[in-house]
Amino acid sequence: MKKIAIQGVPGCFHDIAAHQFFKGEELDILCCPTFEKVFGSVEQDSGVIAMIAIENTIAGSLLHNYELLRDSGLSVVGEHKLHIEHCICCLPEDDWDTLEEVHSHPVALMQCRQFLSNYPELKAVEDEDTAGSAQYISKHHKRGWAAICHAEAAKLYGLKVLQNYIEDNKHNFTRFLVAVPQEMTDQMRNVYAANKASIVFTLPHEEGSLSAILSILSFYKTNLTKIQSLPIIGREWEYMFIIDLKYVGNERFHQALEAIKPLTSRMLLLGQYSECNL
Repeated sequence: MKKIAIQGVPGCFHDIAAHQFFKGEELDILCCPTFEKVFGSVEQDSGVIAMIAIENTIAGSLLHNYELLRDSGLSVVGEHKLHIEHCICCLPEDDWDTLEEVHSHPVALMQCRQFLSNYPELKAVEDEDTAGSAQYISKHHKRGWAAICHAEAAKLYGLKVLQNYIEDNKHNFTRFLVAVPQEMTDQMRNVYAANKASIVFTLPHEEGSLSAILSILSFYKTNLTKIQSLPIIGREWEYMFIIDLKYVGNERFHQALEAIKPLTSRMLLLGQYSECNL
């Protein structure tokens, strides 16, 4: 049985992503209130695997999670892309004419803003978690409250789905990374089957430093799928760069890393993994 640490409660999107990524396997899901607690769970037990949301096609990157991943020493061994679908649900005895409030994570409320504009009488209330809102309504039998969450969470907590697929943008996906302690890396990943990697590096504050890195990566036929800059606290106008790239051939990829390493102030390979194709 695999132990997977996630942020959120049963039925949340992290939970759904974990079961999709490890499809058919028996899982022990460790629910954590914060991402810091997720990484803390792995630190306390080297047999725990972390499932971390890293970016959303609408909301963008989760920059704090990049920082936590960089500082954790964990190795990324996989990625999963989850189609984000929202429903609005309530207690079985409630209906549209009895609802007064709708609760959910602020990002979920934002992603359903156009739908909610059709119900101006509903007060939108921000909560910590989509599935957590459904759980609270069910546990405390909150009449007049609705939750926005995945339909699986509504089913899990015995709530009635009033309408499914209420998200404004139907092309809404969240990308998750699977990260493990270094000692678990070999058993979780076949490096030679990997075709994607995430690296982080800092550069000297010099003209053309980033373009030099990108030119070398291009020479080695790597395809950048993402580049993200993060400010370095305490060092004004200096940045850390996180790059996701696709490559062909493990040896050629590591040749590219060796070529750019002398140009960086510090470089860290976050992990190699197989790209998730939808």
